[in-house]
Amino acid sequence: MTAPFDSSDLARFRAAVASHLGLQFEDARSNELAAVFERLCVASDGGAAAYLARLERARLRRRDLHALARQLTVGETYFFRNPDQLRAFAEAVLPERRAARASQAHHASQMSGPCVRILSAGCASGEEAYSLAIIARECGAPRGEVTITGVDVNAAALERAAEGRYSAWSLRETPADVRRRWFREVGRDYAVAPSIRAEVRFEERNLAAPEPDLWLSESYDVIFCRNVLMYLTPETVRAVVARMKQALAPGGYLFLGHADSLRELSQEFSLRNTHGTFYYQRTTAEACGPAGSIAPPRPSSRPPGGEWAETVRRSTERIRELSEQPAVRPSCPGPEPGSGSPLAESMALLARERFAGALECLDRLPEHEASAPDVLLVRAILLTHQGQLEAAERACSKLRAGGADSAGAHYLLALCREGVGDRTGALENDRVAAALDPGFAMPRLHLGLLARRSGDLRAAQRELGQALDLLAGEDAERIRLFGGGFTREALTRLCRAELRAAGGAR
Repeated sequence: MTAPFDSSDLARFRAAVASHLGLQFEDARSNELAAVFERLCVASDGGAAAYLARLERARLRRRDLHALARQLTVGETYFFRNPDQLRAFAEAVLPERRAARASQAHHASQMSGPCVRILSAGCASGEEAYSLAIIARECGAPRGEVTITGVDVNAAALERAAEGRYSAWSLRETPADVRRRWFREVGRDYAVAPSIRAEVRFEERNLAAPEPDLWLSESYDVIFCRNVLMYLTPETVRAVVARMKQALAPGGYLFLGHADSLRELSQEFSLRNTHGTFYYQRTTAEACGPAGSIAPPRPSSRPPGGEWAETVRRSTERIRELSEQPAVRPSCPGPEPGSGSPLAESMALLARERFAGALECLDRLPEHEASAPDVLLVRAILLTHQGQLEAAERACSKLRAGGADSAGAHYLLALCREGVGDRTGALENDRVAAALDPGFAMPRLHLGLLARRSGDLRAAQRELGQALDLLAGEDAERIRLFGGGFTREALTRLCRAELRAAGGAR
């Protein structure tokens, strides 16, 4: 069937989608967008011209908005997705916010109990919102103390959420005992227990619109907005982040997807890292977290990115300085006068792909130097090159345990996880690396390769396209450290070839 529109019509449709839903469609997704446009034009009275005229009005008809949302929003989700974030919510965030609300109620002499308010933004068919309600009950919160609001622009998805009935596939990551306690079987499906459904309400909301009553000042303790920002235009992302900041109570928490980041978007959140994952806390003048679990916010003059970025910067700068020292001997049986530090020698051997000798050089370091972040980073890189994956993971764990939860460590963990056949672990660590440093090309390239191998061509095109853009400006020393021996030019050629194989055109 010939499309009843031309390229200028498609450009107008793309602009209307961005205006009404805030969704961004790169050139690599033009075919996908064109297919949706064609379906909607065919279903519309009057064809493309009349349909576009309606879309370009300031106020869109409700049924047109519903049709756009149904066709273009991503609704893939399931119960207890990203369990590390949910453990952080259960064990650190929820107890702190319950205690904070209880203290506020006590000082205000309120007769009613405290209420912790949670927003699930972009909730799709409701699995995330119900998961949070179940976790609250499992953590001992009595009925009514925690309320969850799920919002989405897709009215059809919200109807499924309100029904609270799901297939076994949606519960694929749900522990059997949790399934028994909070669900009942209905034929081949599972229905959420009425007591959990009573804790959650769903509302049709458009994150791209102001919606002032949704974003009332300091009205939420926790906001989950996972895997949403990555689909939005930069302008919409900035607006949504500003609204979430306004709507969070002081000390409140924000959970984003692993592909999302607040870097260079807001100075008013502090990055938190517990339970093997990361999330954000709205900064306040006073410490908000319980001692030993979440560090209180601290004023900083550092650029967006936090302490992990400062650690990586210091490490790469020191490594660069060491790598520029005079050439050293090709092997390291023992120290010799004028031979340079063991780390400098190791770096010289790493550049020549003499990995075993480079590791021997690091083994000469005294224990207090061997545990330094830059040394652990180089050791993890060398062990990964050597195929000593368990030892590489231990080095990465030491690096993170020391407070240097760098993007590089997570990228190396992704390679290690792939090496032992753990694709899920590889994806999770790549996504954390990309979120910690959105300018880091290698995790995006690795995500693209993993996606293409699994047949997910849409994800492969997205990740490889981003990797290709990032490689042009990637730090030369980081390519040397993490490029696996490839130059920038070789990595770029590889990325282009994989992108073409995935159906992309760059």
